[in-house]
Amino acid sequence: MVHHDQDLYESRHSNDITAENVRISTDNSISKEKYEGDTVIEEIREGESEEDFPDGGLRAWLIVCGAMCNTFSTFGYVNSWGIFQNYYQQTVLSGSSPSSIAWIGSIQYSLVFLPGIVVGRFFDLGYFRSIFLTSSGILVGATFLVAECTEYWQFVLCQGIAVGLGCGGIFGPTSAVIAHWFKKRRGLAMGFVAVGSSIGGTVLPIAGKNLIPLVGFKWTMRIFGFILFTTLGVSNIMLKRRLPPRRVAGGLFNFGAFRSAPYSVYCASAFVNFLGYTQVILTYVGVSATAIGISSDFSFYFVAFANASSLFGRYVAGNLCDGLGAMNVMIPFTAFAGIVTYAWPFAQTKSALIAVTVIYGFCSGSYVSLLSNPLMEMGDTGDVGRRIGMFMSILSIGALAGPPISGAISTATGDFKAVGYYAGTSVLIGVGLMCVTRHLVLRRMFGKI
Repeated sequence: MVHHDQDLYESRHSNDITAENVRISTDNSISKEKYEGDTVIEEIREGESEEDFPDGGLRAWLIVCGAMCNTFSTFGYVNSWGIFQNYYQQTVLSGSSPSSIAWIGSIQYSLVFLPGIVVGRFFDLGYFRSIFLTSSGILVGATFLVAECTEYWQFVLCQGIAVGLGCGGIFGPTSAVIAHWFKKRRGLAMGFVAVGSSIGGTVLPIAGKNLIPLVGFKWTMRIFGFILFTTLGVSNIMLKRRLPPRRVAGGLFNFGAFRSAPYSVYCASAFVNFLGYTQVILTYVGVSATAIGISSDFSFYFVAFANASSLFGRYVAGNLCDGLGAMNVMIPFTAFAGIVTYAWPFAQTKSALIAVTVIYGFCSGSYVSLLSNPLMEMGDTGDVGRRIGMFMSILSIGALAGPPISGAISTATGDFKAVGYYAGTSVLIGVGLMCVTRHLVLRRMFGKI
């Protein structure tokens, strides 16, 4: 564990966020103030001017490389769930309903976010390396254990809970570490970090599809375990926080943050978005492909198609973000992803489904890659871990409920049309709430945010 030398830190005022008033100057730069009652208190960020952030250089880009290995090992792995859903339905868990099997993937996916509130708070206090190393061991060990599972409850325990918690402990501090090293080029850095997820989500499904017939499911999972051992070894070596811990008042929760309307509405938008976003299509696109007559051998590749196209979406979004602002990029791309979700169940041929999957992957990638960026600007860097952690914990509830709800709808209706209506509507409502957040910050039609 990291031990704190109290003599290193000066006593600082509380960084609890109450409410923000964001004023736009003539050059579109954003200055922030805090309100306490009727008194305006200028937010003081000692040692945090833009010039103090490296924003590049070998060490900073090695941090990005390590963070890419993180997202490869967490979201790249978790976003490959579609191949497991399809495989389990056809083989070892064929006696379970699609909705029941989807709970494994949902638990796994939600637990990537849920521990964020704990991990983020400990990150702010200086506890990074010990949690990160322990979580890496849990993820690798759980992956090896999945190879030995034969019963539904075993898959829930190993692949759902253990893999999810391991990913959560790894992914939780990733955005906060990037916030320590980048300011002006933060969007580009986060775009590169998110590319790791797309690479993992492309490589792992294709590897799994080709390895299972050759070496069997058990050895496929063991090979996945060795891959994760390698990538997480690299990230454990490369990742490092830059700023010293901050003695921020409060515990796990900073309830004062929710007195900021933009923060609260943005949290609500993520919750609604994740009820229908990403995992719904990634979970069921392979199953829907089989349902319209596409061979099971080929249907495995749809998850890889979505993740491969999201790579380009994440890269493009990261490049646009620093010039246009994160939310200005996220809103149109996410809205288009919602529209494409409506079209997904009506793609009844192989070529049409490939086109829908690729377009959806590209658009959804922009949202996921920039998800944390607006939060980094909603308060002090010393409290960024807790602020992002609370946000992640809220959206994890939507991520947990979304796929099983979709599975239940599909079972009740016998097809995926109603699932498309449900998921697409959830995404567009989330986009609407993002627009509200944007308005609360800018108070006008145009501006960078």
